[in-house]
Amino acid sequence: MKTTQTWNQHVVKKENKTLVLETIKNNNPISRADIANMTGLNKGTVSSLVSELIDEKLINESGPGKSKGGRRPVMLLFNEVAGYTVGIDLGVNYILGILTDLEGNICQETAISFQDLSYQEIQDKLFQIIDTLIASAPSSPYGIIGIGMGVPGTVNLHGEILLAPNLKWKNVHIKSILEEKYHVPVIIENEANAGAYGEKKFGAGKKYNHIIYVSVGIGLGVGLILNGQLYKGNNGFSGELGHMTIEMNGKECRCGNLGCWELYASEQYLYETASKLNFPIPPSETISLNTLIALAKKGNKDTIHLFETLGDNLGIGLTNIVNIFNPEQIIIGNRITAAKEWIQEPINHRMNRALTFQQKDLKIDFSSLSKHSSALGVAAFSVENFFNGYLKQV
Repeated sequence: MKTTQTWNQHVVKKENKTLVLETIKNNNPISRADIANMTGLNKGTVSSLVSELIDEKLINESGPGKSKGGRRPVMLLFNEVAGYTVGIDLGVNYILGILTDLEGNICQETAISFQDLSYQEIQDKLFQIIDTLIASAPSSPYGIIGIGMGVPGTVNLHGEILLAPNLKWKNVHIKSILEEKYHVPVIIENEANAGAYGEKKFGAGKKYNHIIYVSVGIGLGVGLILNGQLYKGNNGFSGELGHMTIEMNGKECRCGNLGCWELYASEQYLYETASKLNFPIPPSETISLNTLIALAKKGNKDTIHLFETLGDNLGIGLTNIVNIFNPEQIIIGNRITAAKEWIQEPINHRMNRALTFQQKDLKIDFSSLSKHSSALGVAAFSVENFFNGYLKQV
C-alpha cells in the first residue's frame, strides 16, 4: 500500500511540475499567484515547485511586476538559454544546420550544397556542420541537450532510415552513429513530418489543426497535422504522397513505381526539363533552382512557363490530397517557396477543380519559415524529448 501511495504521489508531482513549467513557458513573465489561479494548484504547491525549477536553472526570477494591491509580485521567466539543441535538415543536395535555444530561437546557422556524394562523404560533412554548431553554443546549465535530423526518406518509429531513394540510402542507422559520437539523444524524422511540425509550432500553421505540409525539393514529401497532432500512421510511414501515381503510364521513379507525383512537381522535374531545352544558362553555372529563378526574374518566358507547369502539376496532387483529407490549410514549403510568384496562380487554378465543398474555408499558404521548417521541427522534437526525460526524473 505504501509503495502504491508513493508512486501516486510521484505521478501527481510530475504532472503538477509539468503544468507549472508549461504555464510559465506560455505566459511569462508571470507571478506565483497567477500560476496558482491559472492552474488551480494551491499557493504552497506552486511555491515549492517554482523553487525546484529555479534551483534547476529552468526558470529565473525577474524584477517585480505590477501590484494588484499590496506588495508587488516577483515575476518568473522561462530560461530559454538553459540549453541548446542542433537541428539538421538533410536534403538530397544540401545540409542545413541550426543551433536553437529551448524556445526555438535560431542562434547559429550553417549550410552547404553538394552533388552526388557517397554516404560516407555526406556523413563527414554532417559531422563538420554539427561540430561547428556545437562549438558555437554559449555556455549553459544543460549544454547541448540533443540533436534532431530531418531526412528525405522513410523513417521507422525507432529512427532507422529504411529508404531514402533520392539519396540512394537503404537501412541506414545514422541515429546510433550520431549518439555514439556526440553522447546526446538523437531524433531522426522524415523531413516533411519535421517541416509540418515546425510550421505548426513556429510558422504559418499556428492557428490551424488540420494541416497538409508539402515539402518540395529534389523529391516531394508530405507531413500531416490532423486534429492538431502530427500523424505518422501505424508504423511511422505516413505522408509518402510524393509517390502517389498521377500519370498512369508515366516515368519510372527511383522508388520502383511509375508516374509518381514528385517526378512532375519537384526540383528534379525542373532540372530534367530544363536540360532538354535550350535555356540560356551561363557557361560557368549549372542548372539549379537559383539559376532558373534568376532567369525567370529576367522575364525568360521558357523558364516562367516551366515554373507554371510545375505549379499546375503540384495542384494536381494537392487536389487529390484535399479531396482525401479535407484540411483547413495547405502549406507549401522548402526551397520552392522562392518561386512563389510563378507557381502560386497555377496551383490555385488547378485546385479550383477540387470538389466544391472541399474548397470551403481552405487556406493555401507558402511557408513563413522558408528553408527552416524542417530544421526547426526536429529541433523542437529534441527539446520536447529533453523535457520528457527531465520530468521522468522528478
